[in-house]
Amino acid sequence: MARPICFWLQYFAFLMFIGPIVSYALPRPPRPPQSPQDPSYLKFVSNATEFPSEDYYDYIIVGGGTAGCPLAATLSHSYKVLVLERGGVPHGETNLMSQEGFLATLMEADTYNSPAQSFTSEDGVENARGRVLGGSSAINAGFYSRADDDFYKKSGVNWDLRVVNQSYEWVERAIVFRPELKNWQSAVRDGLLEAGVDPYIGFSLDHSVGTKIGGSTFDSTGKRYSAADLLNYARPFNIKVAVYANVERILLATSSPYMGSRLSAIGVVYRDHTGRYHHAIVREHGEVILSAGAIGSPQLLLLSGIGPRPYLSSWGIPVAHHLPFVGQFLFDNPRSGVSIVAPIPLEHSLIQVVGITESGAYIEAASNVIPFISPARSIFIWTPSSPLYLTVATLMEKIIGPLSSGSLRLASTDVRVNPIVRFNYFSNPVDLQRCVNGTRKIGDILRSRSMEDFKVRNWFGGHDFRFVGPALPVDQADNHLMEDFCRRTVSTIWHYHGGCVVGKVVDGDFRVFGIDALRIVDGSTFGVSPGTNPQATLLMLGRYVGLKIIRERTRYR
Repeated sequence: MARPICFWLQYFAFLMFIGPIVSYALPRPPRPPQSPQDPSYLKFVSNATEFPSEDYYDYIIVGGGTAGCPLAATLSHSYKVLVLERGGVPHGETNLMSQEGFLATLMEADTYNSPAQSFTSEDGVENARGRVLGGSSAINAGFYSRADDDFYKKSGVNWDLRVVNQSYEWVERAIVFRPELKNWQSAVRDGLLEAGVDPYIGFSLDHSVGTKIGGSTFDSTGKRYSAADLLNYARPFNIKVAVYANVERILLATSSPYMGSRLSAIGVVYRDHTGRYHHAIVREHGEVILSAGAIGSPQLLLLSGIGPRPYLSSWGIPVAHHLPFVGQFLFDNPRSGVSIVAPIPLEHSLIQVVGITESGAYIEAASNVIPFISPARSIFIWTPSSPLYLTVATLMEKIIGPLSSGSLRLASTDVRVNPIVRFNYFSNPVDLQRCVNGTRKIGDILRSRSMEDFKVRNWFGGHDFRFVGPALPVDQADNHLMEDFCRRTVSTIWHYHGGCVVGKVVDGDFRVFGIDALRIVDGSTFGVSPGTNPQATLLMLGRYVGLKIIRERTRYR
């Protein structure tokens, strides 16, 4: 059935992107350094086809993403490290490396081995995961803000807050910038304050109730920095990065044939894009560390025979270690909001201002100039020879937590195929009420004086917003109407986490229960999303765990 024009307008509005298009095109090899402007890490990045069939390392890190890159850079100062990344390199990719290319990157998900791999949850919500060196930090909106205090208290980890702060600062010196607010972001800041989201904090990387300007991983020219840039601080002769390397399983062995023996990770098997197998083996006292994210890490555990025994047996996967909660306690923070077509020119802006409320929701905003393109193969909408451009502004809310949880299960024994995930949005009524609170706050902002310039003249001589897609209910005091709005408009803000949660799958040092020499260092270990955005905390986590491992091994020499 043909969809109405308003659908397609919303379809191309900010933070909306097309569904999955499966492609297994052969990947391009990484571009070798060409000029002094090229990042130094390219000197130790190679296509997986160039690696030997077997090699030995102190640490094997599966996933060169938001946590994996700072972890690898840190460990390389003391040990020999291998990073296995299933995607390519971000450098030289125009859309990927610019603020203006954010939407295009998501809209091209899954085409020609793109850096964003799309997936649709069983809830019907389209989502994306990074498939590039730098991981999702190379495809996201660039917002940077540290975790809230509750995250450290309730995460199940005995954090050394001194090292936490040092780790944040190490990241921030390299890739975090202060954004310059222009018209839309400035108006949202003022609207938040008029709507009572106070005090005004100004620019801050810390989490505090009120209205603040966060950090950005885009610099003043709009150039993106990501976790991959932290590899510039690695020790080059101690690190190798293999791109287009698909890790298929973790190699496990028992440490002793006698009673009391334990299972231990001894390496991994990965394939390059030609299909050739490679074995990477850890040296004595070394470790395999999964940093493949909330989708990839639980998937790889299951494919390696680590998970619920009955479930693995149903797939015919030999059970190496029964661990019942692998793939469970999977969360995604639901997003709802509104988009408007502005009557005045707007700049490209991704998330820069945030309103941190006391009612369980965060308010964020973005603006973009987007092409309106009619759907392919439609006979109902005329396609102009030149694209029409719309200036779209978005106000959105994300709830804290969340409390509603879902699960992950395999769709295939092929690691390249996305698992099946369900997030069960709003299954906990507290989450639904928090969404209502957030959308009401959006309504308060829209009624503020700061929003007047974004209204257009209507047929009756008055002024109102021209919405792209659903508008907020007129009667925002009606809880049932607001709950219905939240359910109808639920989307993702790409902050999914869990699946290998601390206390369920890993201990407070991120070691997998019951298996030696195997850790998980990524967002799959989080039971809640930290603060307004997890990126800063994941970058910190990689550095933090790297320092912790070095300190532990030094102690036992």
